[in-house]
Amino acid sequence: MSLGLFSPPPLPPTSSAHTQTQPRSLCSSLQRRWRRWRRRRPHLLSCQSSNKKETSFTDQLLDYIEGGPKLRRWYGAPDLLPKDGGPESQEDESSEIEEVRDAVLVTDGESEIGQMVILLLILKRARIKAIVKDKLAAINAFGTYVESMVGDMNDKSFLMKALRGVRAVICAAHDGFISQVADLAGVQHIVLLSQLAVYRGSSGLQAIMNSKQRKLAERDEEVVIASGIPYTIIRTGSLQNTPGGQQGFSFQEGVAAKGRISKEDAALICVEALEAVPPKGLFFEVVNGEEKVSDWKIWFEELIKRSEEI
Repeated sequence: MSLGLFSPPPLPPTSSAHTQTQPRSLCSSLQRRWRRWRRRRPHLLSCQSSNKKETSFTDQLLDYIEGGPKLRRWYGAPDLLPKDGGPESQEDESSEIEEVRDAVLVTDGESEIGQMVILLLILKRARIKAIVKDKLAAINAFGTYVESMVGDMNDKSFLMKALRGVRAVICAAHDGFISQVADLAGVQHIVLLSQLAVYRGSSGLQAIMNSKQRKLAERDEEVVIASGIPYTIIRTGSLQNTPGGQQGFSFQEGVAAKGRISKEDAALICVEALEAVPPKGLFFEVVNGEEKVSDWKIWFEELIKRSEEI
């Protein structure tokens, strides 16, 4: 049985009917990554159907990403782009505060790992907001699945708008969001992917080059811990452009300083941590290793239980 997120009518008879030129930086990388994930992680991303003619969710989403606005109309999604193809001329200036907080905010939606997080959230049918630099490219890539937002991290009004309706925040990079935001009231969980252990473990020239990022990482962790909001800080080893789902993990204390982890695996852990909200805070290190995790929900439940006993 497929997930059935779409109920698409038959596609056009030729692929040329929905050819769309899209910004390469975001869309091309998404297409390559999605194909790679389909091959390497069928247990996570594939949905088998008893009807061979029925299109799987992964195939539909890949078509959606590749096809752009024209193909989305076949799937019943509105075309969000202005007719002239340029950026939207006006932003929603409504100051009304949403009572329902059901969105997940990804603070760096254009980084590689940010895109991976977004794709995994789409599969979980989450309502997603993402801070990006190129709104047009993000709309072309994600369509109606993501509310893409462009703004200045130093602008308090923008930060307030970004957090409107948000129940959880995933910070997959030290992009300055957490350090700049003044009010996180209403947010129920913060998931921070931290590279602090890597920066502290560097030496010589590398330590000098990482000094700014180290300060940002230290500041991010301090702000998250002092926020009073339930948090999960995931200190990873050096992030690698290697296939995810191929190795196990190591969660031993101190491994993050010198270890490595696939970006795809790190993104998966961020998303799996989302629903495991600790009473106060949760902190752990992770790199690729030998330990296999078959059920992340159970793994996080046990980790939270152990942390409460300390």
